[in-house]
Amino acid sequence: MSEESEAEKPPITIKKYANRRLYNTATSSYVTLDNLATMVKEGADFVVYDAKSGDDITRQVLTHIIVEEENKGQNLLPIDFLRHLISLYGDSLQSVVPNYLDYSMKAFAKNQEQMRDYMQDSLGGLGPFGQFEEIGKKNAAMLEEAMKMFTPFVGGGPGAEGNEKPGGKKDKAKKTGGAKEDSEHMDDLRDQLKRMQRQIDELSGGGKG
Repeated sequence: MSEESEAEKPPITIKKYANRRLYNTATSSYVTLDNLATMVKEGADFVVYDAKSGDDITRQVLTHIIVEEENKGQNLLPIDFLRHLISLYGDSLQSVVPNYLDYSMKAFAKNQEQMRDYMQDSLGGLGPFGQFEEIGKKNAAMLEEAMKMFTPFVGGGPGAEGNEKPGGKKDKAKKTGGAKEDSEHMDDLRDQLKRMQRQIDELSGGGKG
C-alpha cells in the first residue's frame, strides 16, 4: 500500500458503551485506555463515539488518558500550567488558546527527533549539554516571539488599555459601540494568529528540507 493511500486511510472507529467498555471496530475486540494510549504513541489515528448517542467523545477519552498517565506518576503537566489553563476557561482569549497550544506543540515536535538523538549521544559520553542549551534557546525564542503576537490584547501591549492616545482608537470605540469594537478585535485576532503561525514556522526552520 502506498504512502498516499495510507494518508487517505480513515481513522479507526472506537465505540464506548454504557458499561464504559471501549470497542475497536477495526479489530472487533474490546480495548482499554492503555491500548488507546499505545495506539496514539504508534501514530494510529482513531475517533471515539458514544455507542448510544453517536456523539464524538474523542476529546474526553484523550483527556482521560492524560489523567491516567498523570496518576501513574509520569507528570508532564506542571501545576502552574494547569492552574493557568483552568483560569483561561471563560476568558476572552479562550478561543485563541487551542490554536496557540497546537502551534507550540507542532513546533516542539519538529525538534523532537533531534532532541532524542542528543539524548542517545549523551549515553555515549558525548555530553550534549551545549546542544540542549542551543535547542532550549531556540524554543524559548520561538515561544517568546509567539507570545509577542498577543501583546495587543494583554497588559503592556500597544493595544492595551491605557496605551491609546487621546482621541485614538479607544475613544473612537466608545463612540461607535461595542459590537463594532468586538468585530474589529476578532479581525485583529485572526491577523495575529496568521502572523504567529508564520513566526513559528520561520523560527522552527520551516520544517525539513
